[in-house]
Formats: sequence, structure tokens, C-alpha cells
Amino acid sequence: MAVIELTTENFEAEVTEYKGKVLVDFWASWCPPCKMLSPVVDEVAEEVNNVKICKINVDEQQALAMKFKVASIPTLIVFSDGEEVNRSMGFIPKDAVLELIQ
Repeated sequence: MAVIELTTENFEAEVTEYKGKVLVDFWASWCPPCKMLSPVVDEVAEEVNNVKICKINVDEQQALAMKFKVASIPTLIVFSDGEEVNRSMGFIPKDAVLELIQ
């Protein structure tokens, strides 16, 4: 499944109103741990079909980062039927990402 870039314009339709699980990666281009996590998230997106995978560039979408109180990056937030159900901060390996979305 392709990774979806989120903005304030499409967040509600892609996450809040979505029936099912969504993994959202809050990242920035200048962040070394984000650069390490990004290919892991991309791999998960290729392998997992029952979870929508999305990314938010916090530099471009500061309002969304503030709304979800993202204080450090990378932060992964799992939503289920529009509600936050899990969160992880910092780099985690692929198996931990898979465990996070279970």
C-alpha cells in the first residue's frame, strides 16, 4: 500500500473519518532518526495491507504536530477508527513498528 502524505486539508478524511487502523509518522527532513525510520515505515507499508500508512512533515504541518502534542520526532501514532490508540517516540526497528500497529 502506498504511503499517504497528510496535510491539514486531508487529515480528517484520511485519518479521523477512516474506519480501521492508520499509522501516522511525524517526521522532518533535518532529523537523523527520522531518516532512519522512514525506510522502515515504507517497508511496513509495502508488507501490511490492513493498516493505512501516512506521514506528516512537521515543518510543513505544524498545526497537526501541535494538535497531537508531538514534542519530539520521529513520533509514530496509531489511530483506530479515528481515535489514538498507541504512540511511540524515537527510532524503533521494524518488528517494533509491526508490534505497535497490532
